[in-house]
Amino acid sequence: MNKPVDLRSDTVTQPTAAMRQAMLAAPLGDDVFGDDPSVNALQEKIAAMLGFEAALFVPTGTQSNLCGVLSHCGRGDEYIVGQMQHCYRWEGGGAAVFGSVQPQPLEHQPDGTLALRDIEAAIKPDDPHFARTRLLALENTLGGKVLPLSYLQEATALARRKGLATHLDGARLFNAAVAQAKGGDSRQEARRIASLFDSVSVCFSKGLGAPVGSALCGSRDFIARARRIRKMAGGGMRQAGMLAAAATHALDHHVDRLAEDHALAHRLAQGLEGLPRVQVERPDTNILFVDLSGPARDRASGLLEHLAKNAVLATGLYRLRFVTHLDVDAAGVDRAAAAIRSYFQG
Repeated sequence: MNKPVDLRSDTVTQPTAAMRQAMLAAPLGDDVFGDDPSVNALQEKIAAMLGFEAALFVPTGTQSNLCGVLSHCGRGDEYIVGQMQHCYRWEGGGAAVFGSVQPQPLEHQPDGTLALRDIEAAIKPDDPHFARTRLLALENTLGGKVLPLSYLQEATALARRKGLATHLDGARLFNAAVAQAKGGDSRQEARRIASLFDSVSVCFSKGLGAPVGSALCGSRDFIARARRIRKMAGGGMRQAGMLAAAATHALDHHVDRLAEDHALAHRLAQGLEGLPRVQVERPDTNILFVDLSGPARDRASGLLEHLAKNAVLATGLYRLRFVTHLDVDAAGVDRAAAAIRSYFQG
């Protein structure tokens, strides 16, 4: 049996041999006391890379967004967010549950943006009938879509004019930066995107390939508030330097190679072209969506089982999602395309 081609998510990546060596060699301390040198080095590195005063290493992107929103907002406040953003839809309602912070979700435009007119209309007047609008939260990439830099500039400028703070869920920020740089300086592009926001969350355990961890970046005062929230949320880790070392290795070695994942997503899209009633959405980065209709939709229920029998893993039903990453190669992508084609043509 072939090793499965796992296209469920870029979270399934395994640490490379070099990353494992970096983890084993990491000097350790106690991060709750603030003296784990590997954690401190990572926090300084990612903050400097993205142009912030400070950063906080946390176990997950969900906790990073939670610490971010609750550091900007208090009880009775609200944040404006997109219906399909991770921090609203897929993080258990944490800001509302733990912080009594109300989300104000908006519909997305086809390109993943939130219309500026909708953002402005959602900002509440200073009236005791309403929650206090404090924050605009955006996500880049969103479902693999890159939000244009010009849009981010306009949206964050609107927020500033209205007195709102801004937070970016940049779980796949470096995917956006690599796509935006088009072969240029992807780190500089990441910094350009991050510079528009008061806080940014970055995930190390997706395309960058680390086993665990995210970082929240912001001002020193902001990160001090976030550190307190992290403690309350159970995110204070002790000898976390082994995990931080993996993230540092990823920043040093795995950023520019994200372009390979993007190319593989395009390769898979091309491999599926021409199938009847199978609509392939052109990927911006490493996430490919495929929508089924008509006879293809009628047969959708058996597709994932067929793929699994052919050592291909994916998610979805009528809307399928395929995610490329550093543990996927061209041969695996071609095998996935062939298995999908064989199912619908058989």
